[in-house]
Amino acid sequence: MSRLIPCLLILLYSPLVFSQSLPAGEFLPPLAAEATPGISVTLDTPVQTTPTATIFSREDFNNPVVEIRTNMGSMILELFPKEAPLTVENFLGLAEGARPWIDPDTGLEFLVPFYDGLVFHRVIDGFMIQGGSPNGRSEGTPGFSFGDEINARSLGLDKMQVLDDAGIPHPLLGIGNQQDFQKKVLMPLYEKLGITSQAQLEARIDEVNRMLRSMTVKENYENLGYQYSERFISRMPVRGVIAMANSGPNSNGSQFFINLADTDWLAGKHTVFGKVRVGLEVLDAIGRVPVDNQNRPLQDVVILSIRRIQI
Repeated sequence: MSRLIPCLLILLYSPLVFSQSLPAGEFLPPLAAEATPGISVTLDTPVQTTPTATIFSREDFNNPVVEIRTNMGSMILELFPKEAPLTVENFLGLAEGARPWIDPDTGLEFLVPFYDGLVFHRVIDGFMIQGGSPNGRSEGTPGFSFGDEINARSLGLDKMQVLDDAGIPHPLLGIGNQQDFQKKVLMPLYEKLGITSQAQLEARIDEVNRMLRSMTVKENYENLGYQYSERFISRMPVRGVIAMANSGPNSNGSQFFINLADTDWLAGKHTVFGKVRVGLEVLDAIGRVPVDNQNRPLQDVVILSIRRIQI
């Protein structure tokens, strides 16, 4: 897209008030491009089940329950296949060795439990813990990607206006300054409208203003490339939920995060597919481990296994 002259935009939208800081969601790591498939390798690794006497409540007794065993303790999660069937199927398939994946460093294909021995490579206290990278780095993928499963209407994003009556951006957008507003709102809108020059902008400025004043958060996210479905019901990314980490729309693979706190600014951008039912104290303990300046734990927090359990 041609570079637009910013001075006109600053004059037009000078009433905007940018008081909120950038959301922690901006720190979710990008994923690398898909690895190239190589030689297929299959190893015999028995699926272990962990008996438990723990009693806990869950929303639906037909929902699968998994135990995430770590070197700091275990968490038991209820998964939501009615809300995110493809995501749950992918997660369980990788966890139990039923879905093939590709080692990004060797190009070899494996059919063994994917998560066993991986680490939580990013931990941000008060935000989330993230794991699922096959090489223990932010860019690792399992050699494939799949789409989001998000219902923006059930999250209320279609009722939230991008700008309020005073011209202040909605807090979910994470707009901290004029540059953020141009990058996250204006430029995607110009692209949708086919505006590629300052002359075109000036000729259609009334149309742009009308669209800005009526635009919802859902519409803004759609301009950014997110696609939503009303086939399922989605839930907000609150404390204790597990959701897919990604690098943008429809770029899910193996990486996931578990929320240490409510993160409403991630609503509509990440597929929520389960929730911790037992072990929040373990989650919190992992969230408090010392980390380096890249938010990587100084001592590895290891995922020993992720397995379905029968309750």
